[in-house]
Amino acid sequence: MKRQAGDSLEGASAKKAKAEVHPLFSKILGTSPAHPTFEWLKPNLGENKSLLHGINLSPKSCSKVAVFDLDGTVIVQQHWSKANEGQWKWWNSKVPLKLKELHNDGFSIVLLSNQAQRNAGALKAWEAKKIPNVAAACPDLPFRIFGAKEKDGFRKPMPGVWYELQKIFAEHGVDIDKSVSFFVGDAAGRPTDFSSSDRKWAENVGLAFKTPEEFFVGAAHKELPPLVGFHVSQLKKTTSRVTPSNTRLLPPLSAKTTKRPIELVLFVGYPCLGKSSFYRSQFEPAGYKHVNQDILKRREKCIKIVEESLANGESCVVDNTNRDIATRQFYINVAKRLDIPVRCFKFDGSAELAWHNNLYRAYNRAPSNAQDETKREVLPYAAISSFASAYEEPTTSEGFSEIRTVNWVFEGSEEAERRWSMWLQLDDKTQQSRK
Repeated sequence: MKRQAGDSLEGASAKKAKAEVHPLFSKILGTSPAHPTFEWLKPNLGENKSLLHGINLSPKSCSKVAVFDLDGTVIVQQHWSKANEGQWKWWNSKVPLKLKELHNDGFSIVLLSNQAQRNAGALKAWEAKKIPNVAAACPDLPFRIFGAKEKDGFRKPMPGVWYELQKIFAEHGVDIDKSVSFFVGDAAGRPTDFSSSDRKWAENVGLAFKTPEEFFVGAAHKELPPLVGFHVSQLKKTTSRVTPSNTRLLPPLSAKTTKRPIELVLFVGYPCLGKSSFYRSQFEPAGYKHVNQDILKRREKCIKIVEESLANGESCVVDNTNRDIATRQFYINVAKRLDIPVRCFKFDGSAELAWHNNLYRAYNRAPSNAQDETKREVLPYAAISSFASAYEEPTTSEGFSEIRTVNWVFEGSEEAERRWSMWLQLDDKTQQSRK
């Protein structure tokens, strides 16, 4: 019986197929217990528990690394059910031999898999049966496998697994040589692909990308279509941080009192467009009170602090999204009663930019980025979509003496900007982390 590309060797057919498989990979256990050479490693105390990390045998850290997506690249993805949990088949019969060749050529073999969308039963079966069974088919192949359990910084195209891999290799005194390392994946953004997450991941970390057809069966290289989805390169270039730019950002100091006139400033804009950073750089040094509902929790408390501060001669910045006229009017009415002018600073940027910044600051910030050392939790997408659905453009008729636009400009180190400039979202078919 000649085995066709992609044929399964598990279950009842294992004995028949055994004679046709290379001896290095003849031990296929189907749904049998885990092979003794494979183990899942427990994260150290304080480390992120959303990333599964397993090893087969004792994989060495080599400067040459061959990274593979799992489902659809190394093995065939199957819809999970209780009847087939733990079962799998090679994507092509050449896969195991090709992996062994790479190992013999001095490559570290690394497998990656997004598992965040699986239900609890499927994930448990994947961890306890399926992956140990794959390892059992490769008893002489050392490899690492990473499984991202959550929609966080470890899930492709997010580069979190790459940072983890670099850290592991660095502990062994090894720097990965990107010039000879590569990544193979099926999510390349082709018309028949479910997404482009694999190709985006490779671009993010700086590895050459290959499709499984090219790498395993020698198919001719085909030009891939342009990547789709949001990328910061799409943003319009701006020459000015604030427009109009021909007037002072802050009222001038009084020649008599050496103090600035009291005023109220309302920020308006999506979350994650740099409002708090703008306050810290521009208004905090001038002594403006910072009023933020994320900190104070209730609007009533924000309004009370604004009223008390203005009455005591202290200027305020209301650093909220202030998305509609009714919300802004609460604060404008306070200033009117005290005969204090109100200015608006509108933060320009799209929902996609806001979502991108949200993912960046929660999952991909550079450790050395001194712009904002506060740990940020990812916001639910509803926080951004709800702003868009209720947004009303601010106008001077509301009571503003001036409306100025704050244009988005990334501020941070070179490494921080490199990370911010990565692909952090999936394409439109399967949006990442939209909880």
